Amino acid sequence: MGVYRSYSDSELAYLLTQGDELAFTEIYNRFYGLLFIHASRRLNDEEEAKDVLHQLFESLWVKRMQVAPDGNLSAYLYTAVRNRVLDVFAHQKVENRYVDSLQDYIDQDHVLTDYMVREKQMARLIEQEIDALPPKMREIFILSRKENKSHKEIAMELGLSELTVKTQVKKALRILKSRLGLVIYVAFLFKNYH
Repeated sequence: MGVYRSYSDSELAYLLTQGDELAFTEIYNRFYGLLFIHASRRLNDEEEAKDVLHQLFESLWVKRMQVAPDGNLSAYLYTAVRNRVLDVFAHQKVENRYVDSLQDYIDQDHVLTDYMVREKQMARLIEQEIDALPPKMREIFILSRKENKSHKEIAMELGLSELTVKTQVKKALRILKSRLGLVIYVAFLFKNYH
């Protein structure tokens, strides 16, 4: 299963269309948390959000042949969640508060970029992934990305070679990209940490 973490979203999408269950599991692990946050914020109901996600991933497996193997997997999943959230609103009793919620959702959705959740939530998730890095790698990465220190400065401060620092930063970025997904990695990581 470990090797699947290194696959890109498009590689996983292709393997999914081939009926690869491990690829499906990796997609689930990679995206469930982000999609759940998105759905629960919109619905303001965690149980409802769990139902939406359960139905979404069940449908994803059943309709796996319809996934574009070279498409944007992240956008595909966020669009699917958005549509399911709208379905939930549509099936609620037609009371003012549901109509207002639906309009608020549509209004707010226009400000989302590429179907991503709000920046603060993304930053929090990125922080969690950085915290999960091996201690030395995390220390080097934070000095590089958050304190904007050069490889040479970090090497001198920690008593390491520049090559070691450079290698550790590259490894950290590779790990974060595999865990966060390419779209999130590009949109948020470099904005906040580069």
